[in-house]
Amino acid sequence: MTISLKPLRNQVIVITGASSGIGLVTARMAAQKGAKLVLAARNEDALRQLTDEICSKGGQAIYVVADVGKEEDVNRIADRALAEFSGFDTWVNNAGVSIFGLCTEVSIPDMKRMFDTNFWGTVYGSRAAVKHFKERGSNGALINIGSFFGDRATPVQSTYSASKHALHGWTDALRMELEAEKAPISVTLIHPGRIDTPYNEHARSYMPKQPAHRGMIYPPEAVAEAILYSAEHPKRDMFVGFQAKFFAVLGGISPRLMDKLMEIWMFPSQQSDRPSRDREDNALYQAGYGMHERGTHQGWIRSGSIYVKVSKYPVFTTIAVAGLSVAIWLLATSVV
Repeated sequence: MTISLKPLRNQVIVITGASSGIGLVTARMAAQKGAKLVLAARNEDALRQLTDEICSKGGQAIYVVADVGKEEDVNRIADRALAEFSGFDTWVNNAGVSIFGLCTEVSIPDMKRMFDTNFWGTVYGSRAAVKHFKERGSNGALINIGSFFGDRATPVQSTYSASKHALHGWTDALRMELEAEKAPISVTLIHPGRIDTPYNEHARSYMPKQPAHRGMIYPPEAVAEAILYSAEHPKRDMFVGFQAKFFAVLGGISPRLMDKLMEIWMFPSQQSDRPSRDREDNALYQAGYGMHERGTHQGWIRSGSIYVKVSKYPVFTTIAVAGLSVAIWLLATSVV
C-alpha cells in the first residue's frame, strides 16, 4: 500500500504541546514552510502570542486551549480544525511532562497524572486523528513523540520511561492494525535523544538538585526536522541523535551491560549543580511557562542531528545501523 502525503505548504497540521520546546519550534518551522497550523496547549497566553507571531508574518494559525489528558479537550481540537480549515492532514502528539524521582518516592497520584498527559493524551489524539482521516477518506500522517527512554528505561525518571514505553507500544500496535486494514495513514514514532528544551524546568522534581541534561544534547530543531520530514514522507521511526539509536540497539543486544552503564551515568547526568525548584513549581498539574524553546541544561549542545539527516536516505540508514550493531556487539562481547 502506497501512502502519498501532501507537501507541507498544502497541509493543515495539528500540534499539541505547542507553547514551548519541541512543539514551539515545530510550529515556527512548519509556518515558515507554508503549513496552516492548529496549535494546542494549556497556556493560553503563550498560544495567543505564538498565533499572533505566525499570522503577523503571513502565516495561518489558530489555537485551542486544551489539556490533552482530557478526551473531550482533544476532541475539541479536532472539531476546531474541522470548523476552521475543513480538517487536517497531519496530527502531532507532542505534549508531555516528566517527573524526576526514585520509583519508591514518587507519589501514585503524580504517576497517574503523568500518564494522563504522556500516554492517554497520545491515545486520545491518535484516535481523533485516525477517525478524521477515515471519515475524510484521504491519506494522513499521525506522528507520536516518544523518547529514547521509551526504548530503554532509566533510573530517576521511572514514570516518564514507563509512560513512553506505553506510548511506543500503543503506536506500534495501532500502526499494524491500520496497515492490516490497508488504511492510508502513515504512523510515525519519533525517538528523541536528550533535547535542549524547558522539559527539565517543567518537570516535577523529588531530587535535591534541579533536573537537567548533562552531556551531549541536541537542539529542538533536530526533532522538528524529523517531525516535518515525516509529515511529508511516510516513516515508521525517526531517531533524533546517535545516542537515541545507540541506547536502543545496545539495550537489545546486551541489556545487563546497558543496566550497568545506566546505573553509573544516569544518576549524575540528570541533575544540575544547583538546588532543585520547589516541588510544586512545575507543569504537571497546571500550564508551565511558555514561548521558550530552550531549557537550562549543562552540556555540549549540538547544532543539529546528523542521524536525522542520514535517516532521510534509507540506504545510508541501513548501512549506519548495521555498522552500529557490529560495533555494539563487539563492545558487549569484549566486556563479557
